[in-house]
Amino acid sequence: MTHTNKQKNNASQSENQYDYDFVIIGAGSAAFSAAIQAVSVNAKTALIERGVIGGTCVNIGCVPSKTMLRASEIHHLAKTNPFLGVSTSAGPADIRQIVSQKNDLITALRQSKYIDLAQEYGFEIIHGAARFADPSSIIVNGRRITARNFLIATGASPAQPHIHGLNEVAYETSASILNLQKLPKQITIIGSGYIALELGQMLRRLGVEVVILQRNPRLLSAFEPEISAAVLQEFTRQGIRIITGVTYQKVAQVNDKKQVHITINEVQQIIESDMLLVAAGRAPNTADLGLEAAQVAIGPRGEALTDGYLQTSQPHIYAAGDVTLGPQFVYVAAYEGQIAADNALSAAARTIDLSVVPGVIFTAPGIAAVGLTEEQARKKNYEVITATIPLEAVPRALANHETGGVFKLVADVQSRKLLGAHIAAENAGEVIYSALLAIKYGITIEDLCATFAPYLTMAEGLKLAALTFTKDISKLSCCAG
Repeated sequence: MTHTNKQKNNASQSENQYDYDFVIIGAGSAAFSAAIQAVSVNAKTALIERGVIGGTCVNIGCVPSKTMLRASEIHHLAKTNPFLGVSTSAGPADIRQIVSQKNDLITALRQSKYIDLAQEYGFEIIHGAARFADPSSIIVNGRRITARNFLIATGASPAQPHIHGLNEVAYETSASILNLQKLPKQITIIGSGYIALELGQMLRRLGVEVVILQRNPRLLSAFEPEISAAVLQEFTRQGIRIITGVTYQKVAQVNDKKQVHITINEVQQIIESDMLLVAAGRAPNTADLGLEAAQVAIGPRGEALTDGYLQTSQPHIYAAGDVTLGPQFVYVAAYEGQIAADNALSAAARTIDLSVVPGVIFTAPGIAAVGLTEEQARKKNYEVITATIPLEAVPRALANHETGGVFKLVADVQSRKLLGAHIAAENAGEVIYSALLAIKYGITIEDLCATFAPYLTMAEGLKLAALTFTKDISKLSCCAG
């Protein structure tokens, strides 16, 4: 694969031929990371944003959902003694106050981490919808803007699945649900990915009856089966009803109720609730960009197609972040934005490396994974060994009285190096970073076993799982590795 350097290609053209060296469409994490990198090499840079500055993460994604998850957790703990399982006299959740506090946090972060940074670094933000007129120019607010290089960083939006009748029924999305002013009594969630699970658990903690529907016969089918089983058991224990193997027939409004007509094993059911949430994946924001005029190829779901250098079919037009439908994580978007800018504006020729990307779902138990699953490792022709321990084998979980979860490690028989780590446990997202370092830098089973794991931390589960490759940890005393 050969990276095409635009500066060399355009060397014979006048330096004043273009309005900008680098124009970025979008103003989220990928865009800001790219802009900061661009101005570091003195490139004249502009961001074009049709909506709110900051993109998905700070406005309608990571930040608002996690702060509301935390609020729901505090409310749940105030209502229930987690050790005795009894209710207390705490009142109903004040969803308006939770939403208001969430909005205050969003406003502060958007200002300090985006708007103020643009002023500090000195790149321009142009408000308006951008559409390519041709491969070298876009139209914004009736103005033609030319650039030597472009970056498409427009992100993605909630997708609407093809279910008969869904267009005729009012439903919530992952964005609108974060601005509720009144909690429903019951909610049905179409979809069971990380967004559905996080929002479903948040609503359950706030007292809502929750039903989650999914087409796949196994919850979290991209994760290890042991993770799926542990999470399903815990969500069921918490009173969340999860229905798998669903075929959707139609959605209908009947009086004040939403009805989802489904079939499971040829048996028809109707799931009825006050509110419907559709959380069935995300679709790339490319429809209104005029990519045909730019001669930029897109994939079957409308995603911008890129090579290893993040170049599209037009070598001077790059794409980064969720619009490519790669891993949908804000840290991946920021990483790709920086690489795209570096490649566009210098001879860097950097390729992206997404071989060791952690994923976290902020539920209880938390869910985190990095590296290969057992199945993926075998498909890559590794001779695999695995070690799995239930969460009740981790002293921290016993102390917390929260033992619904699991640790699973995947390793290579020959090299003894760790290939994958998969966790369902409290603070799984905090623990997974240690596993990431082990996988990225070739740590072996024996290396992990030789480390000191602080007692009564959830991270000790990594060492205990590593010890399980060679020992029966049930026959060890505390801390006796």
